[in-house]
Parts: sequence; structure tokens; C-alpha cells
Amino acid sequence: MLYAYRVTAGQESIVADLLSEKVKKTKSGVSALIVFSKLKGYLLVEAPDEVEAKKLITNVPHVKGILNKPVELTEIKELLHSKPAEITLKKDDFIEITSGPFKGEKAKVVRIDKEKEEVTVELVEVAVPIPVTIKLDTVKIIAQEQV
Repeated sequence: MLYAYRVTAGQESIVADLLSEKVKKTKSGVSALIVFSKLKGYLLVEAPDEVEAKKLITNVPHVKGILNKPVELTEIKELLHSKPAEITLKKDDFIEITSGPFKGEKAKVVRIDKEKEEVTVELVEVAVPIPVTIKLDTVKIIAQEQV
């Protein structure tokens, strides 16, 4: 059965490592720990029963609790089958950065890495063009005539 732990957001991987070590030491019946990058603040565990799942999180930091009922596989199916983002950017397109330290800056696309879902851009409104690599979901295309 799958059970969901509520954990401190951003600490999912750390909690998974701690739980993994605890499973090895205690030889509990837990067969899988699952961390989803899209599911912040939660960690899934495959355990034989709820008692075993609750026993595992005793005295583990960053764990806030366990959800009352088991998680069905159909509920997490779309998380398991992630589809790559559709990339409409092309080299030499002008974009605006929508988050991060360069938020609001305009830039020109230099290179696109589809596998990593990253784009390398050169900032336009600076004295010296600096190549910056950022995630694709942090940019939006702007019309060339506006730049």
C-alpha cells in the first residue's frame, strides 16, 4: 500500500535519505520511498500496512505526519508519467525572464537544451552580454519589435 508523508517543503530528499537509512537499520517491510519534484511537501512510501508506515517516521526530523488514508495508484498516475514540456523557443528569439535573479530582464536565446529543459540566453540590456542558463519554465517569448 502507498502512504503519503507530509514533510517540510524542500526537505523531501533529505527525509527520504533519513528514512532509507532507517529502513536499512531496522529491516522494516518498507519496499519503496518515492520523491516527486512536482509534489512539494510530500513523500510517498510503499509499506505493508499503516502501522509499519507510522513506525518508520517516529523521531524523524522534518516529517509533519502521515495522511489518514492510503494513496491509490490512480491518484499519482500522471506524476509517474511526466511528459516533456513543449518547446516553442528557437535560437535568436527574444524572451523575458519571469523569475529568479534576472526577473524582468530581456534576453536573446543562444541555445536550447531540450533534455534538461534549460535555455541559455544572453542578457540584452547590459554593457557586456553575459550567457545565462535558466529553466524553460522561467521565460516567456516577447515580440522582436518590442525589444
